[in-house]
Amino acid sequence: MPEYATSRPQALILLSSARELPLSEPADHRLSTGFFLVEVAAVLAQFENDYDFILATPDGKPPQLDMNGLGLSFHAGKSTGTGAARTTVQSAGKRFTPESLRRKNPELVERRDAELALSRRHLGRISVSAPLPRTDKEAISIRDEVVAGFEALPEKKYFSIQELIERHRDPDTAFSFQDLAFVHAPGGHGPMIDFHANPWMGELLHNLRENRVPISLIRHAPVALTSARYRIAADGEVITDNRHAFKGARITTFAQVAERIVLASQYPKVPGQRTRLAYFVDMALKDAGYDVSLALKPSGVKVVWDEKHALLTGNGPQAIDAQTARLAEIARSRS
Repeated sequence: MPEYATSRPQALILLSSARELPLSEPADHRLSTGFFLVEVAAVLAQFENDYDFILATPDGKPPQLDMNGLGLSFHAGKSTGTGAARTTVQSAGKRFTPESLRRKNPELVERRDAELALSRRHLGRISVSAPLPRTDKEAISIRDEVVAGFEALPEKKYFSIQELIERHRDPDTAFSFQDLAFVHAPGGHGPMIDFHANPWMGELLHNLRENRVPISLIRHAPVALTSARYRIAADGEVITDNRHAFKGARITTFAQVAERIVLASQYPKVPGQRTRLAYFVDMALKDAGYDVSLALKPSGVKVVWDEKHALLTGNGPQAIDAQTARLAEIARSRS
């Protein structure tokens, strides 16, 4: 909630504040992680001129940017797949340098620079994940600059989910979920930790639904819906309802086949060892009773709008532009 009077509509940007992702294999191994830049910056760019953003994380701590999402190919929109193939080939050349890759992809550099500027402007001082053995070399080359840029900023206020709910319930505060135009949560692996099976997240989802606030979730963020079986009563009691109102909602998310490709060959891979997550998001959502549809190919764009549940979901960075455009249409229709 802005600290100044405003007549502009408000939107909630909900980010993970998780910093480490535990793996099931290798045992006791943790990956430095966070949220993906492109999956929040596109929404900030679309709405910043007309909306005020309220920032929140599950525990109220500032989020962490996943530097693996700074790889140039992730900023190619619907062409993320072909962009990844192109930059991989370019990076494999004998004459590869980070500078040469940037020269060959000026449009991707321009978009990433703009997204970093947006994030500095709206998200304030946040941390950046540590590089991993298979982190993109060009992304590593800009990490120090990115870290310094964020560290030079003042810290913004991040509400915890509990704070938001308590403010909504308090008749003496001006805040109400009813006043929100929408909620958007980006992915990256962070949500697998603090969006999953979280009672306060469940209470938030139901409050948003009851106030008809559109909920936009992308990539790993739809895992928040595994929390919908929980409610929290006014006295703090956690209530479990496996027949909750979100059950059966139509959604999409990051597909298991895409996750397996990432685990086998990209940044989460622990060199020389079998690398496995504790669970796959799409399977967790299916097990929780959701109607999960996936893109036919890992790099394909998939966006699903479930009007009944006011849920907008997308399957990854390649879908963020389409999802943002759909979110703008939904926000306009409800204004």
